[in-house]
Amino acid sequence: MRKYFNTEGVCIPEKHYMVPLDDRLRQIKEKYVERGSYFIINKGRQYGKTTTLRLLARYLKPEYLVVSMDFQGIGTEEFRNEATFSRAFAKLFSRAAKISDSEAEAVAGSGA
Repeated sequence: MRKYFNTEGVCIPEKHYMVPLDDRLRQIKEKYVERGSYFIINKGRQYGKTTTLRLLARYLKPEYLVVSMDFQGIGTEEFRNEATFSRAFAKLFSRAAKISDSEAEAVAGSGA
């Protein structure tokens, strides 16, 4: 299959023409991930936020456990207090990490 310019979703380097992100991924890993720092990717539509996050996950997988979660499914009830949020988060995490809900709740309850 020939590469083409993708304008409608996540870009895949093997399928689409795109700006190489190798240096950007290395910088994110060194400046934020390895230091245990938080970071935000904030841009307008069609700037490559999702593509960057997916490629970052692939880039980090050999050294890190990468878990992708979508908090859009959590309703306001789950954010009511720390305890309900921790249980809702543990349930999402357990599905993403493929561990049992009780194992995830034990981790969430321990503050780890």
